[in-house]
Amino acid sequence: MSNSTGGNFLAKKADVTKTRMGLPPLSDVLIVEDENFDADRLRATLHIMFGYAIQVRRAKTLGSALDAVIERHPELIFLDDYLKPNDNATQTIPFLRRCGYSGPIVVVSGAVDRQRRGVLIKAGAIDVIHKDDLDSVRIAEALARVHGAATADTPAATPKDEPTP
Repeated sequence: MSNSTGGNFLAKKADVTKTRMGLPPLSDVLIVEDENFDADRLRATLHIMFGYAIQVRRAKTLGSALDAVIERHPELIFLDDYLKPNDNATQTIPFLRRCGYSGPIVVVSGAVDRQRRGVLIKAGAIDVIHKDDLDSVRIAEALARVHGAATADTPAATPKDEPTP
C-alpha cells in the first residue's frame, strides 16, 4: 500500500508551483463568497498552498465584506462575481475601494467569458478565475500577476540614473 495521498500530491504540486513562480508569502486573505462549498474549497486550497499559518477570513455578503475590510485590510481579496441577493463584482469593487482597500482583488466567477473578464479587469480586478478552474495552479498564476503588478509599481533604475561617460 502506498503512503501517497491526494493531499500529499497536491501539497507537493503546490510547493513546486510556489517555488517555480516565486510567489510572495501571504498571511491574511479575505474570501467574499456566499456559497459555503466554494468558500471552503478555496480556503482549503489556500491552506494547501500556504500552510495553516495563513489567516483566511470569509464574508458572505457585501456588507460583511466591507466590515471585514474596515476592521483590517487583507493582503488579497478573492471576490465572488455574483453575491446574493443581487450584487455583482463590478458594483462591489468600488465599495471595497471606498473603504480604503487598495490591494489586489481576484474575482471568482462561474459565468466568465472574454467580455466579462475585460469588464471585471477594467473595474479593478487584477485577475478573473472561473470557478471550474479554481485550483492551486490557477491561484498561483493569479498570485504571480499580483506579485508582478506589485513589482511593476516599484520604480526601477532608468538610464538617466546611470553615470554618463
